[in-house]
Amino acid sequence: MADDGGQGGGKLGFNAAWSMAVGGMVGGGIFSTLGVVISIAGKWAWASFVTAGVIALLAGYAYVKLAKHFGEGGGAFAFLREENAKGFAGSLAWVLIVGYVLTNAVYASTFGVYLGHVFGLEGWFDRAAAVGILAVFIGLNLRGAGEAGGVEIVLVWFKVAVLLGLAGLGLWRWNPDMLSRSGDAAAGGGLSGIGVAMFGAASVFMAYEGFQLLAYDYDDIKNPDRTLPWAVLTAIAAVIVIYVMVALGTAMLIGADAIVENEEISLSIAGKEAMGTAGLIAVTVAAAFSTGSAINSTLFATARLARQVAEGDELPRWFGKTNSKNVPGRSVVALGGFAAALAVVGTLSTLVEAASLAFLFTFSVVCGLAWRAKAGRRWITGAGALLAAAATVALVVRLVRTDWWAIVFLFALGAIAVFVRPVILRRMNGSSG
Repeated sequence: MADDGGQGGGKLGFNAAWSMAVGGMVGGGIFSTLGVVISIAGKWAWASFVTAGVIALLAGYAYVKLAKHFGEGGGAFAFLREENAKGFAGSLAWVLIVGYVLTNAVYASTFGVYLGHVFGLEGWFDRAAAVGILAVFIGLNLRGAGEAGGVEIVLVWFKVAVLLGLAGLGLWRWNPDMLSRSGDAAAGGGLSGIGVAMFGAASVFMAYEGFQLLAYDYDDIKNPDRTLPWAVLTAIAAVIVIYVMVALGTAMLIGADAIVENEEISLSIAGKEAMGTAGLIAVTVAAAFSTGSAINSTLFATARLARQVAEGDELPRWFGKTNSKNVPGRSVVALGGFAAALAVVGTLSTLVEAASLAFLFTFSVVCGLAWRAKAGRRWITGAGALLAAAATVALVVRLVRTDWWAIVFLFALGAIAVFVRPVILRRMNGSSG
């Protein structure tokens, strides 16, 4: 059982729940996405993080209101089944699970490049380290050691302290010219600052997805109807502030051009600029802890989501089989192995944008469902559905222009989830799907 945050009773109190939500978002998010968003939005990168954060706040509101409305957690899959949308729930669950796999591939890739950079072993070492860290957490999860413990609180505060320290040193050197890339005026393609910020927000939305992992722990939270909303919404608000400060502070230290040029390790470069070798080591350790804990928690939650979906006959029952530790071992191995393969063959920007699209679509559905069920204030959930849908369209447009392979992969996944999934389930489960 996870740490109770000092509340007693063996359940998650506010401190532990808040730390898990922040850790799920910051755990690799900013380390993976800063270079991506600046390459897209330039000097408006900070506004992209604000825009994505607002969408995440609206989606977080929908999640917690639906959990209270139905009296259970479980996320989008469980909420849709409560509304008797079983087929759609199954299709969306497939998309969501792949989104989590893509996210773990991003985290593993980020872990590899930061570790490779500090040891001067970029290239093959990055990929090998990415596969290695996934193998470590696959093994830990198979042994039943994947569940978050009290140490998560310590890790969250450590990486937040490092990030805010780095941001503070950068902001102390405030120079607005450092925010702009060479050719920023042309990079926006004639779009306004708001338009550029929206494209940037859509492309790196995966940096905010981690809060929803807390929705799966509804039954393990003390007084969830009160604790969950406060933990989720204040965590998202705090992460918005952290991301904006880091985006601005890092740009002050090394400039937007250097961030894009060193897209995957820009925070390490900034750490070295701020504090020399000590800064480089501190940022690398924070990145390693952040991505490692994020891989662990995401793999843990996704494997259990896969088991839940399999038990609902929306995944082959093979995924629901548990080992002697009551761990869905086949899901752990399959999902971790898939993430490792993507970390080896994928590029960071493609993985980030593909994962972002999966989560934006999911969040637009959840907000729409909350609006339909009258869970919470409808103007809030309706705004969430519209903004998430608009960001989804913006990202599709961007991917059509810049990365056909990502869009082909995701639309193929959608077609499989909708049309092929029922056939697979009939063959493997004897179910109508």
